[in-house]
Amino acid sequence: MLTVPEDGFAFCPVRDVLDRVGDKWSLLAILYLGSAEQLRFNELRKNIAGISQRMLTVTLRSLESDGLVARTVYAEVPPRVEYQLTDRGQGLLEAVLHLGQWAKEHAPAILQARQQALAPTKPRSVNDLG
Repeated sequence: MLTVPEDGFAFCPVRDVLDRVGDKWSLLAILYLGSAEQLRFNELRKNIAGISQRMLTVTLRSLESDGLVARTVYAEVPPRVEYQLTDRGQGLLEAVLHLGQWAKEHAPAILQARQQALAPTKPRSVNDLG
């Protein structure tokens, strides 16, 4: 059973991480980086459909600041920049893949429960009250 801390989850590490990676793009970046040893910026941009250059830059900086992604700049002309998951990012990827497996296994039951919850209820008459 879960014990509620004295601060009432004022700072919850799980919520903090989910808030950070639960945006529209971060999880996709983590998944694509996890599927390759390393990727260049434009390779990531091509893989993540619909992401703008600016949004990918913001997303990668955020993941880098959390220590989930490493950025390597090569002194070449033109400059070459590659991204890869850190060990921490790899650990997050593994947890996300487990969550994905859980979601896949439970999706039919969850959808059924949603449909039942949203189904119109049968009106009750005075006679039904007993």
